[in-house]
Amino acid sequence: MGQRRLNVGLIGAGRIGKLHAEHLCRRIPRARLAAIADANAEAAQSCAERLGISRTEQDYHAILADAGIEAVVICSPTDLHATMIEEAAAADKHIFCEKPIARTLPEIDQALESVEHAGVKLQIGFNRRFDANFARIRRAVVAGEIGQPHLLHIISRDPSPPPIEYIRSSGGMFLDMTIHDFDMARFLIGDDVEEVYAAGMVKVDFAIGEAGDIDTAVVMLKFANGVLATIDNSRRAVYGYDQRVEALGSGGSIAVSNNHPNSAIISDAACVRRDLPLNFFMERYAESFLLEMAAFIDAVLDDTAPMVSGADGRAAVLLAAAAQRSREENRPVLLREFDTE
Repeated sequence: MGQRRLNVGLIGAGRIGKLHAEHLCRRIPRARLAAIADANAEAAQSCAERLGISRTEQDYHAILADAGIEAVVICSPTDLHATMIEEAAAADKHIFCEKPIARTLPEIDQALESVEHAGVKLQIGFNRRFDANFARIRRAVVAGEIGQPHLLHIISRDPSPPPIEYIRSSGGMFLDMTIHDFDMARFLIGDDVEEVYAAGMVKVDFAIGEAGDIDTAVVMLKFANGVLATIDNSRRAVYGYDQRVEALGSGGSIAVSNNHPNSAIISDAACVRRDLPLNFFMERYAESFLLEMAAFIDAVLDDTAPMVSGADGRAAVLLAAAAQRSREENRPVLLREFDTE
């Protein structure tokens, strides 16, 4: 008897959808990509032809109606995530959904209630948890290798800002970009945040400001266990994709630096130098995207809890909302303020 494979339907054949499709088809033996849906029929067909998938749909409801498809991977625009989660849960499908679940907490709560009621699994696409470097920091903190953690510093800077059209519909820097760092901070420290203070400005492109957003920010988090964390964001680092983390504890520290295309270092009479860091998130985090999807497939087939839950997805959006409020009102924001809203 052959290995049990999970029948999966992909909803959304854009950039990240195509990456997940390739992993499901070619690199995850326990998965079978059964169908690809996209409102853009040409995008779905192009992705399917490249991978040898025979079935495409322009309406994703056809995938949800197929009893033979056991799980769906949602890579649609953010505004559709919550609705698709609710519909997929009602159709008894296990769900992998890219971040964020939704832009507002009420939408998220309604989606999560649907998942709980249906008894299906939901994993949110915070792929950085699966990065080997960051996972090593997590293990060090949990194992007490650096003693009691005191400080966490996350540097996350993009090589260049996205198009202004994207900025206008992104939900803002905290919800679109910093959200990964919010999740990473919670993952690495293993506790909940109680207070947020955020400051942000426009330093990179004034068109971003005209679109109602910021491109440079610093966020401070106070955890319930007393740890302080800072997140340093910029939409443009001219030297490449800057992804560094350091944790300091009572017994030492642990840090990870940027990934480079090679390990060569050139030394001469003038300086010591090396090639710039990897310049794109899909290069820097290539392996983590594969591992997160493989983990989702395993969670469904082995009936285990997904490594990134719906509650984790909600917590990151809550931190983004608190950071936005803090910046707008220029004050620290306690997360319990949102409990009565």
